[in-house]
Amino acid sequence: MNIPEEFKKPPLKLGDWIINVLISKLPLIGFIMLIVWAVDKNTDVNKSNWAKSELILRLIGFVIGIIIFSVIGFGFLTAFSENVNWSDFD
Repeated sequence: MNIPEEFKKPPLKLGDWIINVLISKLPLIGFIMLIVWAVDKNTDVNKSNWAKSELILRLIGFVIGIIIFSVIGFGFLTAFSENVNWSDFD
């Protein structure tokens, strides 16, 4: 019976996962490492899939954050623009 090579490798240990998560939480280095782990062909399949899912979740969070920030910003802008006398700027 032929077993694929990816199933012959031992799974990552708990310590490896803790280090991976800690590295991924660093602001810029973590993002770069997630990209490297996601696209590198020599990375363990489980780590690669985890890195891809982390990148997707961060992208979704970033888009939701931009939407929320825009809605709140435009809300403040419209609330404060009602009290401005625009003829003073002419």
